[in-house]
Amino acid sequence: MTIPPDFPQEWPNTYVVQDRSNQEELQRLHLQDQLVTVVLGGSLPEQADPTQFRRVLDMACGTGGWLIELAHTFPEISQLIGVDSSKRMISFAHAQAEARQVSARVEFRLMDAFSLFAFSDDLFDLANLRFALSFLRTWEWPQVLRELRRVTRGGGIIRLTEADLPDQSTSPALLQLCSLLAQAYNQAWKYFRPQARGVAADLAGLLEQQGLHNVQTRISRPEIQSGTVAGQLFFEDMRSLFRTNVPFLQKWTRVPENYTDLYQQMLVEMQQPDFVVANQTITAWGSKP
Repeated sequence: MTIPPDFPQEWPNTYVVQDRSNQEELQRLHLQDQLVTVVLGGSLPEQADPTQFRRVLDMACGTGGWLIELAHTFPEISQLIGVDSSKRMISFAHAQAEARQVSARVEFRLMDAFSLFAFSDDLFDLANLRFALSFLRTWEWPQVLRELRRVTRGGGIIRLTEADLPDQSTSPALLQLCSLLAQAYNQAWKYFRPQARGVAADLAGLLEQQGLHNVQTRISRPEIQSGTVAGQLFFEDMRSLFRTNVPFLQKWTRVPENYTDLYQQMLVEMQQPDFVVANQTITAWGSKP
């Protein structure tokens, strides 16, 4: 499907990297999509029969990796739509769909997550939202989830996925930088609870607050090791993350004077043959009554 030539202006956002056209951040998100698919075992590993979904929405789709992989894996899904507030992300996602030869069923639109104005009520069988922590503050979750609920049909599924920051690793520098990022997230009203390392544990409660039925969770705690595909993807993810997020860190917490040294130490430690890292990822889903 083609991209309309008359895109509207992008909407203001609270994404942790303010420059949404940042090439390094775009590439990081593209690799992150691959990493999550690998470590979680697929696009919809918790769903018994993904072919039941005919119309799928991916909110804040970024570079489109999750939606494209879903379309490629399950050709029975007839319509897949991804929305994002970044023109560059949408253009990149469209090109990837063309390259993977799924563009006949996959569409990407520039749209504000807080108002899915282009979609009618009760339209989608599955509405997906991953890693919304990157742009949502605590009080904004209900508004976004209400919109997802509105556009999801009765009996349809709303699905959320979030990964906490790593809390176990053979790299002390990585854990120190992750703790610094957690402090910044907390100060920026990203976390529901002090001392948290993410919002993964809060997903089920958020869905229940929207009146969804049969809310379930799938908890994953994969160990990522050096010398593996996942290990290399994680390395690239962290190498970019702690460069592109520096302005965010400087805004919301005190960045230590030895930050550059910590960053370089992290890179060295993550390339050691015995490197291991683990963190919690939770997918929560429920059905609209």
